[in-house]
Amino acid sequence: MQSAAFLDPGLHRRLVDGLYLEAMVMADEARAYFDGRASLDDGVDDPLRRVAFACESLKVTTRLMHIIAWLLSQRAWQRGEIEQVDLSDEKYRLGRASHTEAALADDFPFAARALIDASQELYDRVARLQERLDAMTTSAATLGVSPARALMDRLNTAF
Repeated sequence: MQSAAFLDPGLHRRLVDGLYLEAMVMADEARAYFDGRASLDDGVDDPLRRVAFACESLKVTTRLMHIIAWLLSQRAWQRGEIEQVDLSDEKYRLGRASHTEAALADDFPFAARALIDASQELYDRVARLQERLDAMTTSAATLGVSPARALMDRLNTAF
């Protein structure tokens, strides 16, 4: 992923910092909910539902950890701790995370469904950001356009 260099450093920092804050708050909320006794008191009493509930809590945690790891990689690049070329390494890219089947989550308590949906939505936003950064690199390289021109063209079409 050599595309972060094509964004204005201030814009990139604000995007990463905002997403990082959101992910950390959500991770804290998920930890408090799934680790607390409240989740056991919300009607998750059937053994099979308990297993499904535990699996979903792991999916939420996995999604959030992948997001946080990707954002920390972006921050490391911003601070010069890793090189631009390092961002193309798979270990610095957003890890794969399973989505939750809607029918399965429908039976969970509202708080669990809210965390599941929010973590999926945040993961999807970060994945789209990574895809757009990749696309900026590809289009700039393919067209032989300067990175600044490619960014301006993308911004003009977005607004």
